[in-house]
Amino acid sequence: MSTTEDLDWFKSSYSGSEGDNCIEVALDAEAVHVRDSKDLGRDSFAVASGAWAAFTAHVSGS
Repeated sequence: MSTTEDLDWFKSSYSGSEGDNCIEVALDAEAVHVRDSKDLGRDSFAVASGAWAAFTAHVSGS
């Protein structure tokens, strides 16, 4: 698993350009890492890729 410094973080295109009130995610081979864009000093957390896929399918209604 990558260290969080080595990851490429991104926000959803739906988050807009105003403010930093969003989460950022970064992908590696094993997990999806999640952090708060308002406070980058806080720790991120990682979720297994399959669990993230199930979560996003559920919240999108798929």
